[in-house]
Amino acid sequence: MLSPLEILKKYWGYTQFRPLQAEIIETVLSGTDTLALLPTGGGKSICFQVPGLAVDGVCIVISPLIALMKDQVYQLNKRDIAAKAVFSGMPFTEIDKTLDEAAAGNLKFLYVSPERIRTKLFIERLKRMKVGLLAIDEAHCISKWGHDFRPAYMQIKEIKQYIPKVPTIALTATATNLVRKEIIEQLNLKNCEVFVQSFARKNLCYSVIESDYKEKKIAQILHRIQGSAIVYSKTRKQTVEITKSLAKLGVKADFYHAGLSVKERNTKQDAWIKNQTRVIVSTNAFGMGIDKPDVRVVIHTDLPENMEAYYQESGRAGRDNEKAYAVSLFNPNDLENLEKNLQLKYPEISFIKKVYQSLCNYFKLAWGAEIWESFDFDIHDFASTFGLNPRDTHYALKILENQNIIFLNDAYFNPSKVKIIASSKEFYGFQLRNPNYEPFTKTLLRIYGGEIFTNYLIISEIEIGNLTFSSFDEVIKTLTFMHNQKLIDYVPQKSKPQLGFLSARQDAENLSIDYRELEIRKRNDKKALRAISQYTLNTSKCRMLMIQDYFDEITSQACGICDNCLKLKKAGLSDDISEKYALQIKNLMPVSMNKLEAEPFFEDKELLIKILRYKIDNQVWGVDDYGLIYEKN
Repeated sequence: MLSPLEILKKYWGYTQFRPLQAEIIETVLSGTDTLALLPTGGGKSICFQVPGLAVDGVCIVISPLIALMKDQVYQLNKRDIAAKAVFSGMPFTEIDKTLDEAAAGNLKFLYVSPERIRTKLFIERLKRMKVGLLAIDEAHCISKWGHDFRPAYMQIKEIKQYIPKVPTIALTATATNLVRKEIIEQLNLKNCEVFVQSFARKNLCYSVIESDYKEKKIAQILHRIQGSAIVYSKTRKQTVEITKSLAKLGVKADFYHAGLSVKERNTKQDAWIKNQTRVIVSTNAFGMGIDKPDVRVVIHTDLPENMEAYYQESGRAGRDNEKAYAVSLFNPNDLENLEKNLQLKYPEISFIKKVYQSLCNYFKLAWGAEIWESFDFDIHDFASTFGLNPRDTHYALKILENQNIIFLNDAYFNPSKVKIIASSKEFYGFQLRNPNYEPFTKTLLRIYGGEIFTNYLIISEIEIGNLTFSSFDEVIKTLTFMHNQKLIDYVPQKSKPQLGFLSARQDAENLSIDYRELEIRKRNDKKALRAISQYTLNTSKCRMLMIQDYFDEITSQACGICDNCLKLKKAGLSDDISEKYALQIKNLMPVSMNKLEAEPFFEDKELLIKILRYKIDNQVWGVDDYGLIYEKN
């Protein structure tokens, strides 16, 4: 049998492991449950792929993103390692065949989404598989206190009953102490060994820039920093608009978002990976799991909701350990918008109860009735029936799902999409030649506006049908006809959205909501927002230190290359000593100047004065009417 290092050399061509990889792999091979926290680019996949090859049997990898699974399967197959994935949207026959291959021992790696492991088909095959290792990627998704919570991750420990002696390795790039604790509890990891690599990225220069003219600032940055780049924006529409603005400013770029067809996404992604496209303007999922080490700059045009997301996305720069840059652009409105979005995520309890009551009425459920089958569900029809705001309703449904009162299937989150691919002139010509279709085409434009000519927009066939007095099947028939005429690109749902009830119908007024859990989640989201706000507005503390503080890594070692560290150097202050002095002063606050000067710790009085002046000038600290130095919020 080959050793882990021999496996690494044979399949990956590397002669040595990265920091912590060897220790993690040896622990897994000893049969010990393991939690590994490695930053983006730290080589998490090697930590389960090498032991997966070393053990007898298949390694089951649970992963939340289809793109991530496909990329890793491709990389393994390229190395002549038998690997396949099972995910939503695959034909049943292909899923069945793949699971049969795993059960027959013909695969070394089987990637599955967390939603797939609950199916009878998967469980029956699992009973027949010889499993050597269970790997849970992006393990933070199991925690309600972290970001990207996925309810399906909570079901993982249930499948462990079928493979009780198989070791488990959970991996993530971002997890606070609270999230780490919940990962271990929810996955039922026994005598778990925890490995945490430092969150510090010594080659990555972080900076924050306030600007009301973001496109111009992006162009300036991209003119100054050469090499591959990612520009992250929150909406699909913005990715298109920013790309057009950059072209006018002399920067050639392309846009990418989930509304594009699979073919378009693959073409754009491949062109960027091969450096045929230098700059990609994208929504935040782009880059996840993509093996591209030479990204020189990542720019965020909008503030992320939490530090976990920002650290992961910005960490896609400089994975080759060469100097790279992570730039966050903001204006005061951005922070206000984050506050508003947080309020939307947590509707009033009375509204949640109203949505639940409306669901029961919509599906005509009798009080106390237990309904085990699921129902076709269209949120637009549901919301319009009861006069509810669709956006607010969506967030209420998400809370009901997280509270295990209802469930929503994959199709709910992947609705039908349409884009007009004909020109305005061609589309108008079709209306003139086909007057019978004119009410339908006008309704389409009235609902979705001119953006439907440039982006794939989510549509509701039921909503279109209600406005055109057509049945659901008639709407699909018309859309399909227009698709075949090459007027539109219609991407129908793979299946209808489904909603089901996980318990007997309850009295809406006494709904079984865990209010304490909901309040804790909201409080944690507020804490995460506060951390983003502090990171954005702080003009003196090392940005890498702020990130490390958030992830509970205790250190006072400043990075020396972020915008704030460079400002310190310009002011004649040393990074590390200044940080230690600042921390000591902060621990004594509120404090007078006389007391500080009397402290033996502050031997260098000139340095003390410099630090005080710097912090006060940058509005980090203030002096009150009594002459006491305090920290501003």
